Parts: sequence; structure tokens; C-alpha cells
Amino acid sequence: MRITAGRVGMTLGVLAVAAGIAWLVMPKPIPVETVAVTKGRFIASVDEDGKTRIRQHYVVAAPLAGRLTRVRLKAGDPVAADEVVAAILPPPAPLLDPRSRREAEERLGTADAALERVKAVVERARAQAEHAKAESDRTRTLAASGASTVQALERAELALRVADRDLRAAEFQNHAAEHERAQAMALLGRYKDGMDAPAEPWSVTAPVSGVVLRVVQESETVVQSGVPLMEVGDPRDLEIVTDVLSTDAVEMRPGAEVVIEHWGGAGVLAGRVRRIEPAAFTKVSTLGVEEQRVNVLIDVLSPPQQWSGLGDGYQVDTRITVFTQDDIKIIPAGALFRRGDGWSVYVAVDGRAQPRTIELVRRSRGSAAIRSGLAQGERVIVYPSDQISPGVRVSWK
Repeated sequence: MRITAGRVGMTLGVLAVAAGIAWLVMPKPIPVETVAVTKGRFIASVDEDGKTRIRQHYVVAAPLAGRLTRVRLKAGDPVAADEVVAAILPPPAPLLDPRSRREAEERLGTADAALERVKAVVERARAQAEHAKAESDRTRTLAASGASTVQALERAELALRVADRDLRAAEFQNHAAEHERAQAMALLGRYKDGMDAPAEPWSVTAPVSGVVLRVVQESETVVQSGVPLMEVGDPRDLEIVTDVLSTDAVEMRPGAEVVIEHWGGAGVLAGRVRRIEPAAFTKVSTLGVEEQRVNVLIDVLSPPQQWSGLGDGYQVDTRITVFTQDDIKIIPAGALFRRGDGWSVYVAVDGRAQPRTIELVRRSRGSAAIRSGLAQGERVIVYPSDQISPGVRVSWK
């Protein structure tokens, strides 16, 4: 059979069609996202939201019962230590019904009569004392000249001492009667013209220098002893309170580094764990699940000028460091998947996916620390789909 140009062209066409069909039915590489294995410092942290809190709150309370005058201070006003922040006036006298008022008037009349009677007793005692003194002087003169006996002189001196004591007792009775009359007059003082005197206020002072955080009672009213009036604190003395799961709190230690984010200002703030409270409490999550949580107290280490806009009860985000390791291989946590009892990843080698068993140290914030199973620079497939299997062809940018 002769080989002609037509036959050669037909053969080449058939081969081209077969190659095209083979290319169409051949599986295409699956596009994937890969990330190179890096090596460096790995930091594991617990991320929770928290709120700021002034470390020391001082509640200014009424030291005694009375009528509180209107408080002029507002929340945010600065105050100095021992500055007067409120004033309390004595409570007004209770109202008297006609019968009680009549009884009070009669008591005043009784007090007046008793005072006059005691005055008469005082005058009588004074006269007796003067007479006893004169008698004592005469007896002493006669005894000196021998015209009177010693016994008579002793009786005269005794009578003088007794008269002096009686005069002093009468004067004390007069003093008590004056006070009783004053009490009766005070009870009726509000009904007498010219008896009301201006009340002297009791000044309530600030315990420390700072700002007014909250005014509990602003309007003028009658208050009882111990009623809170306002809260005072120093906004420069801030701390952060973050509640974490009790399982996370076990790993935390005082002195751990904290990164404070999303606090409203530029950049991040540095902090440090000061205390992990020993007692947990139950809190219901947004999903309705009861959780045991623990309060962690954090000190802000950044200069106060940097976070001067923060106040009491402001929301912040915290990253509390619980684990660090240097010079360790790091990959995205999305590359991990379970295979059997261990962890594995897919490595892109020569355009194909190859499974690789690795030894996982820890995961945190979307990253994972690997002790063995991967080499630095190898590319792992991130978020492998169910289309990825051992040996499948893959492509990436």
C-alpha cells in the first residue's frame, strides 16, 4: 500500500482527535490554597472581652440623718480630698397636733412655776448662809475674849458649813429648772415668733482626690444615716476585669503578658495579669449554655497618656498569653485534619497532594505549632475539601 499525503493527513487527524478526547477525559488539577511552613516564635493565648474598672471605688454616704441640700456636682466633675461635696441640715421639728401643743404649753407653765419656786429656795438658802456666817463671826469674837465657849464656836461653824452646802444645792436645783424650762421652750419654739434660728449644716467631704463617678442622690431630700450619696474614684488608677473559662484559667499565671486590643484608641496596649480569682461563678453564654468562669484582673502597663480616654466600665478585648515557644515550625490551623488517632496535613509535592502525619504541639488563633512531620518551606494545603485525596493532582498560585 502506497503512503500518500492524504493518508498521512488522515492519520494525523485521527491522532489529534484521540489526544483531544484523552485530554478532555483526563482529571484536571484541583485548585487549592497552600501556605509555606515557617519557623519562629509561637504564642498561644486566651482571647476574651473585658471591661475596665477603677481599682478603688469610694462611696460617699450620709454620716447622719437629716435634710440633704441639692448636690451641685455632676458625674465627671473633679474633686479634691476633704472638699465639701454635700451638706446635711438638721431635720425639722415634728408637727404638733392641738392636744400635743397644749400639753407642751402646760409643761412650759409647769417649768416656769418650778423655776420660780427654786429661785425662792435659793434666796432662802442664801439668807440662811449669810445669817450663819454672821453668827459664826460673833461667836469667834466672843470666844477670843473668853465670853463664849469653844463648843458654841464649833456649833456656829458647823451651822455655817451646812448653810453653805444648802445654798449650793439650791443653786444646782435652780440650774436644772432653767434647763427644763429651756427644753419646754424649744419644743414650742417653732410656734413662737423670733425663736427659729438658722440651722447649721453638716459638711460631707470627699475621702480622696479624683472625679465623681456617679451621683446617687442629687435632689434635696430627707436622708437616713448611711444612705449613699455619690461615688468617687481616680480614673488614672484603672484595671481590667476579664472573665475566662475555668479550664483556661488553670493555665494562667500572675505576671503573664496581655495584649489589649479594640479599646477605642490607636494601636494596642500592654498589660499584665495581676491576679486570678480563686472562686469561679456560673454564667449563661449567648447560646444558653451554663459555663463556669473565673475573673482575671489585669494591670495596664502602657503610659496613662496613651489611654487617657478610657473610663470606668469601658469594653476592651484582651489576649492573655498562656504558652510560648521559640524556634518551632508553624502552619495554619486550617490545614490540620484528623486521621485515626493523630493529626495529618496534605503537602503539595510535584503538583500532587501527599498526606503527612505530624506531631502537633498546640493550636491558637488560627495557627498551629508542629514538632515533627514537616520541613520548613514545604507547602501545606489549607482547608482541604473532600475532593482532595492521596495522589490527586492539585494546582495553586
